[in-house]
Amino acid sequence: MDSVEAKPTDRIAHREAVPNGVFWLKLGLLLILLGFLYHDILAQLVGDWWRDPNFSHGFLVPVFSAVIVWQRRKQISALPVEPSWFGLAIVVGALGILTVGELGAEFFLSRTSLLLLLAGLLVYFLGWNHFRAVLFPWAFLFFMIPIPAIIFNQIAFPLQFLAARLASSLLVLFGVPVLREGNIIQLPTAALEVAQACSGIRSLMSLGALAVIYGYFLDKNNIRRIVLALAAVPIAVTANGVRVMGTGLLGYYWDPDKAEGFFHTFSGWIIFIISIALLIAFHTALSWIWRKKSSVVS
Repeated sequence: MDSVEAKPTDRIAHREAVPNGVFWLKLGLLLILLGFLYHDILAQLVGDWWRDPNFSHGFLVPVFSAVIVWQRRKQISALPVEPSWFGLAIVVGALGILTVGELGAEFFLSRTSLLLLLAGLLVYFLGWNHFRAVLFPWAFLFFMIPIPAIIFNQIAFPLQFLAARLASSLLVLFGVPVLREGNIIQLPTAALEVAQACSGIRSLMSLGALAVIYGYFLDKNNIRRIVLALAAVPIAVTANGVRVMGTGLLGYYWDPDKAEGFFHTFSGWIIFIISIALLIAFHTALSWIWRKKSSVVS
């Protein structure tokens, strides 16, 4: 068998596809610089995950993104290294956002600038092909950043009214006389206020992130993944309305004081588990319907 000698162009392409020692030295220096710029921001971010139950799912987000990148490591390493100067413009823009965020004490901008900076560095050193390969895990990282308070309130406020309206309707079905005024549910024994913490935004954000993770690992169809992620919204809203209804039933049929404290907190965990079960059931039904339609078409 004749031996085939590698062409010079092939050897050049191979060298371009493999980062050299200078590349890794530059990357190491940049990581040190990133640590210097963002160590306080990252510490505050992790503190928010730890202290605020609304964003405790943030611990899972970078782990999930890292798992995806690790799974795709062979495909990513096989891509040619094609640095783009456009990445430098993204880096400059990210640093500008960081400056504005720090001067204005706007945590969301400061934290978002880190993700934009990472994208810019990736494009600058490795090219657009590498960025496209990690686009999904990179975009998922935005789930770990708490949304600004003004947006949080704009979402939580209507959810409070929606939860109160849904809970009131369900309580009537169980024979409980109810008078609702906004987010206040007036029972014969007590007044039940659907506060911001009971708006359901906590379970909505956490369930949304889990729906994306669940869909990625257990479904290969991108359309079904999107539908599954969108389904997390009505599931979370409905489950939270059921939770408020349960609190009202405890206050009416048992003791108003028992509706708060341990039982109220514990019911939140139970409802979240039920929400996950509903998400799985929805995915099962969606997959079954999808297969039925596919068999009819074929």
